[in-house]
Amino acid sequence: MKKFLAMLMVAVLTLGVLAACGPQRETGNEGGNSGAEGEGTTTEGVDKPESLTVWVNDDEKQRAALDEIFAAYKEETGIEVKTTGMAMLDQVEALALDGPAGKGPDVFFGPHDRIGDIVLRGLAEPIDLGEDASLYSETAINAVTVDGEVYGVPQVLETYGMFYNKDLVSAEDIATMEGLMKVAEEQTDESQDKYGFLMEATNFYFVYPFFAGNGGYVFNNDGSGFDASDIGLANEGAVEGGALIQSWFDNGYIPKEINGDIMSGLFTDGKVATVLTGPWNIATYKEALGDKLGTATLPKLDNGDVPKSFVGVKTWMLSSYSENQEWAIDLMKFITKYDNAMKYYQAAGEMPALQEALDSEEIANDEIIGAFAEQTQFGEPMPNIPQMQQVWDPMGSALQFIANGDDVGEVLEEAVQQIEDNIAASGAQ
Repeated sequence: MKKFLAMLMVAVLTLGVLAACGPQRETGNEGGNSGAEGEGTTTEGVDKPESLTVWVNDDEKQRAALDEIFAAYKEETGIEVKTTGMAMLDQVEALALDGPAGKGPDVFFGPHDRIGDIVLRGLAEPIDLGEDASLYSETAINAVTVDGEVYGVPQVLETYGMFYNKDLVSAEDIATMEGLMKVAEEQTDESQDKYGFLMEATNFYFVYPFFAGNGGYVFNNDGSGFDASDIGLANEGAVEGGALIQSWFDNGYIPKEINGDIMSGLFTDGKVATVLTGPWNIATYKEALGDKLGTATLPKLDNGDVPKSFVGVKTWMLSSYSENQEWAIDLMKFITKYDNAMKYYQAAGEMPALQEALDSEEIANDEIIGAFAEQTQFGEPMPNIPQMQQVWDPMGSALQFIANGDDVGEVLEEAVQQIEDNIAASGAQ
């Protein structure tokens, strides 16, 4: 216990030092919008830098698209964009080290659910998008907003839905939870490794819709922000969702040892009618199933609602250490404007967060990606406050107990207590 308290004190002190290292400014980004009518950050009257430094996700397809976009930005503005490829989840820690030393980027890239922690550590500046905020998906803007301020220019929207094998099932068959359960009952033969329906049902990220669709929630949000003291993962709706999930294991529809690799392997072998997963599997599934592959939104629950999936946003953020903030924002807007958003989508296969691009005929009429774009309209952003990091492990453990047949209500109560204890221990209350 003493060792734990000592480690906790070191962590808290370190966090304080990192936050204190962030540049202190009396004013934020000011001025008018350079690319649209209305208020927002502008480059008017601001000295133009010779170059801007951007950390990009280290993905070959994404980098190829961005290189083309950055070349166009240089042609338009004369500003060279220097890039460094780095995994998204590594960029925050690298910025905490490199920023104070003057070696960090002007712009970096990451998932929105890290924003709360990033802001707490003083690593990112708010961005005044003005009326341009309305150009992006409302879900995306909500995802990058903390305490009423926007901390990102959204690039990508991401959620999950249903893939199905047209030789085994139709979209109508899995349009409702009742229909999906019928498919699971009729097409599951564990002895032959054949299943009607599979998903990673002990992964909280994927099962959240079945909690939320019945009235559960992670942290209450009344529109003014997330309240980490109000956790809805053991309320009546959450217990109902947990019981539904438990029934899949009790009925033998989903093996307890299922994981993403096993599930995808069975699906691409033609042994599974439908799976719940995300668009990152499109290329693999298309290669295996070709024209037999179909997609759909999540099946409607008994109350008639499409379940609320978690929506993730990959976003550009403004480093607190940037000395070229107005031009850095100008670059982020340039990357995400319609033509470039579509270019990125076509090259990287990731759904744009720009609403006009998301509504484009190319995406809406795409038989595969269109269902995921539609599902984002039913989804909700993962909470972006630091306390969210304390949710995953307790809920993962709870789902394992639920799969093993333990009492759902008791398991969820214990999970919520563990989350509350973890939040208290982290100091992020």
